[in-house]
Amino acid sequence: MRILLHRADGNTAPWVADFAQALPEAEVVAWKEGEAVAPCDYAVLWSPPAALVPELQHVKAIFLTGAGVDAIMKFNDQLPDVPIIRLGDAGMAVQMAEYVLHAVLGYYRRMPEYEAQARRGEWKQLPQHRKEDFTVGVLGTGVLGMRVVEALRHFGFPVRGWSRSAKSIEGVASFAGMESLDGFLAGSRVLVNMLPLTPETNELLNHARLSRLPKGAYLVNVARGAHIVENDLLELVKSGHIAGATLDVFANEPLPAAHPFWSEPRITITPHVSALTLRTESVQQIAGKMRALARNEPVADVVDRQRGY
Repeated sequence: MRILLHRADGNTAPWVADFAQALPEAEVVAWKEGEAVAPCDYAVLWSPPAALVPELQHVKAIFLTGAGVDAIMKFNDQLPDVPIIRLGDAGMAVQMAEYVLHAVLGYYRRMPEYEAQARRGEWKQLPQHRKEDFTVGVLGTGVLGMRVVEALRHFGFPVRGWSRSAKSIEGVASFAGMESLDGFLAGSRVLVNMLPLTPETNELLNHARLSRLPKGAYLVNVARGAHIVENDLLELVKSGHIAGATLDVFANEPLPAAHPFWSEPRITITPHVSALTLRTESVQQIAGKMRALARNEPVADVVDRQRGY
């Protein structure tokens, strides 16, 4: 078995070592632009450059080292007709739930306001929010989204979920389809975006839709920066319609030094860390799926190329 490996950061050595432990029968070839590569059985990659795409024509399957698929789907028409298999949980769901819960609890307990007071040397207790009025809307209720829903419910927050197709989730007000999106947004005091990025969801959260949120709402984005029209969000934060935003992803990363988000105190910025890929767990999962495919067994997390996720 030959595996073609690509890492956008170039740090392939630890991955090669982990594959040697998890799949000792395999030869792992780290791809480098300009070097000829003999045909491989599988590809393991993340955010591939265009120059890599021709090397994928002979593989039996393409494995992604993340849950998102937009970086590979932009080459969809150039890819061979083989399964594209995204990473399942592999420890990401708990990380994302921790990140979202931290942000939601911070807004609920008014921590950004207390931090601002502390910087001014001001001692003042603020009225506590009523939890029953602090509904959290989770936009996207896939595997990661459901783990976030569970964490929020554990702390007693009213939760509503939106998905492309109808779902029945115990204890959660469920919304489905574009026709229900405005109503979903209107009742969400905190909006958590966890959608996959597709042509249909690109810039979904524009001025009109973000304005549907109640005045004083909060936004947490852990999906993709391209879901949000950044200038529209900034305008709504400055106007006070959106009281604060916690953003882990951006249209351009790293976020440029001159970007106005840096100077807006009501926007919290983190450098795409809400759910980091855990290498050892990921390699073990991918190795297991490769062995299953070799036995002609079905595997989970195959991308629906028509839907784009």
